Amino acid sequence: MTTLLEKAESFQLLHQRSGCFVMPNPWDAGSAKLLTSLGFEALATTSAGLAFSLGKCDGKNLISSEQALLNAKEIVQATDLPVSADLENGYHDDPDGVFQTIKDAEKIGLVGGSIEDATGDGANPIYNFDLAVERIKAAAEAVKSMSLPFILTARSENFLYGRPDLNDTIQRLQAFQDAGADVLYAPGLNNLNDIAAIVSEVDKPVNVLMGSPGVSISVQELTDLGVKRISLGSSFNRVALGALLNAADEVLNKGSFTFAEDAATYGNLNERFSQDK
Repeated sequence: MTTLLEKAESFQLLHQRSGCFVMPNPWDAGSAKLLTSLGFEALATTSAGLAFSLGKCDGKNLISSEQALLNAKEIVQATDLPVSADLENGYHDDPDGVFQTIKDAEKIGLVGGSIEDATGDGANPIYNFDLAVERIKAAAEAVKSMSLPFILTARSENFLYGRPDLNDTIQRLQAFQDAGADVLYAPGLNNLNDIAAIVSEVDKPVNVLMGSPGVSISVQELTDLGVKRISLGSSFNRVALGALLNAADEVLNKGSFTFAEDAATYGNLNERFSQDK
């Protein structure tokens, strides 16, 4: 069985070696086991995937820190891979609360986590610059107090909340870098030029979100740009839910069951879930 130190060191090495790696996002223990069985090297939780699995919408602070950390703990326990957590805004506005969330993440065996500058408030979706930076500083202080390595990812959410301001996004990521973040992440970028601009203007590894409709950029193209890490957000969860909706629609509106031809077989799933993690 892989120790927590081995997971933490493995995650560190993934960010230090040459090239780029893909880190998919399971939403529960089962999806974590399946992704582990396929050969990925690290996993990350998904706040949207968790919200959807609980029948809630994402991005409005409807998931508590307790729910998110319990979900993350179940994923950690389902795999020997290193796991990083989508910790949204740290479940607190104030830096002290963010500090505590990072410390709580350490306690459940996570070896990384992300803090974003989105507030969850539709009227004021992005924290002001100074507060956003102070929050990352607090998260970095929490990491410094840990006994094991922990990768802190800082996220600038402008492009997800109708603020496609590349200059402000770069300024925020640079400030997050100076505040102690290990990885920088601006989800919502959908073209190579914007991604290249981010990579060229920061000195820390860059994470890019893929799996959005209409965005067809390959792993190789991102590797060539110097991207270090690719995450998939809620896309695998949405694929699964999309298949469920399509299958249910077929049964209700066509009275047929051809959807079963595309389903994973009972035997295949049973075999994968019977294997030790």
